[in-house]
Amino acid sequence: MRSLVSASIALAFVAGVTACSKQPAAPVDPMAPAYVEVQNQAFYDMTIYVVRSGQRIRLGQVSGNSTATFELPRTVVNPGLPIRFQADPIGGNKTPFSQEIGVSPGDTVVLRIPPS
Repeated sequence: MRSLVSASIALAFVAGVTACSKQPAAPVDPMAPAYVEVQNQAFYDMTIYVVRSGQRIRLGQVSGNSTATFELPRTVVNPGLPIRFQADPIGGNKTPFSQEIGVSPGDTVVLRIPPS
């Protein structure tokens, strides 16, 4: 069973991160992919990055008021090595970051970008 991790980004500051699980954890394949679902409620299109230890990896672009899902690179999927997400607004001047979270194989992280 996949677990669900939730994170929020605000355009001016870092928002909280909460985690929830639907059912008790079942054995997960260590090679199972992990995903980030980006819910962009803002007007601006966003370029989404994952950041770990100062390394920034581009995941893709999400149009304003839309949702997109990206597979996370296996190199950043490790619950012992926290990552954070960066949403770079196209045509904007603020680049917010999420708080650091650990992501395990099989997880789906939900990143919500609130309206600006």
